[in-house]
Amino acid sequence: MSDSVPSTGSTAATESAVAPAPAPKLRLGALTALVVGSMIGGGIFSLPQNMAVSADACAVLVGWAITAVGMLTLAFVFQTLANRKPELDGGVYVYAKEGFGDYMGFSSAWGYWISAWLGNVGYFVLLFSTFGYFFPIFGEGNTPISIICASVLLWGVHFLVLQGIKEAAFVNLVTTIAKIVPIVVFIVICALAFKANIFTSDFFGLNNPKLGSVTNQVRNMMLVTVWVFIGIEGASIFSARAEKRTDVGKATVAGFAGVLLVLVLVNVLSLGIMTQSQLSGLPNPSMAGVLERVVGHWGAVLISIGLVISLLGALLSWVLLCAEIIFSAARDSTMPKFVRKENAKHVPVNALWMTNGLTQLFLLITLFSKGTYLSLIYLATSMILLPYFWSAAYALLVAWRGETYENQSKERSKDLVIAAISVVYAVWLLYAGGLKYVLLSALLYAPGVLLFARAKREAGQPVFTNLEKLVFIAVVIGALFAASGLYQGFLTL
Repeated sequence: MSDSVPSTGSTAATESAVAPAPAPKLRLGALTALVVGSMIGGGIFSLPQNMAVSADACAVLVGWAITAVGMLTLAFVFQTLANRKPELDGGVYVYAKEGFGDYMGFSSAWGYWISAWLGNVGYFVLLFSTFGYFFPIFGEGNTPISIICASVLLWGVHFLVLQGIKEAAFVNLVTTIAKIVPIVVFIVICALAFKANIFTSDFFGLNNPKLGSVTNQVRNMMLVTVWVFIGIEGASIFSARAEKRTDVGKATVAGFAGVLLVLVLVNVLSLGIMTQSQLSGLPNPSMAGVLERVVGHWGAVLISIGLVISLLGALLSWVLLCAEIIFSAARDSTMPKFVRKENAKHVPVNALWMTNGLTQLFLLITLFSKGTYLSLIYLATSMILLPYFWSAAYALLVAWRGETYENQSKERSKDLVIAAISVVYAVWLLYAGGLKYVLLSALLYAPGVLLFARAKREAGQPVFTNLEKLVFIAVVIGALFAASGLYQGFLTL
């Protein structure tokens, strides 16, 4: 990403007496690199084990087919909304707000933001778990020395971003390119070593009763497939900073297509190297164990180096993204005024401090709860399901009403079908995630009302409409059930 991210131009978003000169806009290549860099983080390097825990070969193929259709329609949703609603900058949360009211908009911004920094906590655990492969003191990434080192790295990234998004974006571009190399090497070597008899040895997973039916296997793998695609909306979040509005949709679809191909190849080829039971027992990053099986120890070293590079780039991307989402929400008073503050280098400083402060807090919680990478990514994924649902629902609403579709009946029909499929997919994901993660999500959504109420008071408006009161009551009830479940032990993080 060679271009710096520009100022939003909002006079309320800067505290300086003299506004700094606007910076150049993000071009198509920069937006695409942001999408790819956000999606290809740590998830792909642990994909073989993460998927094998829940599914064997048949379910994996079916699950990826469902994911390909569902995520492709979601990519088209973001592309369509970027082109047809160019005045709605900020992506994700603003679609929920425009279509379904202020509280839904705030909740989408809040949920997306929590998902982003929770994902960063998961990345830190995975990063030091990788070091644990060579240095046992790091364990599974949640030992005291791991948390201390993760904290030092966290604040190093924080102060790098404070120096300006241009510098951070350049590092993101370098890491996006560098991390592709070991992934390509893995795909080529595993394709040559692939054995069909291993892939089909227990095709339906019948030899492992714990997996259940193929349908249950598909359901249980869904949160992992969504996790590795989180970031698909990255370009839409930076839409206000794009050189050309049409580039937002192009970057989203191009990034999705490339990443989908890579993910499927990594997952399917692994099942032709090791059986489901062998893969499910691998430590993460499990790609290292797969390649080590084929070429020896140097394969594990290569993948581990690739993972470290990938995670550093992904951490940078996600620090930028989650700070941007609440900064964008603050610009239109969805978040309180203090979140709008930028420094002289166009960095949303208060949003950044909030993000990394809570990341640090959850790193400490991980130390005491011994949270694993897989449990963290499940929780992070569950938090983003509602923002995805509201975006899809808004696209369906726009097409249903015919907004911006004057004399374009064919385009309207096509977009109506795409949005409907995307909504069904989003509902399926909520079901697949299960009641546990719905309740835990409610527990994290509920405290956000404090910031929402402050923003409403600053705007001189009532906090809730009558309908929003009912929604909030439902969130509080879910949060109380989750808190009780955690206290009594029938819910765990």
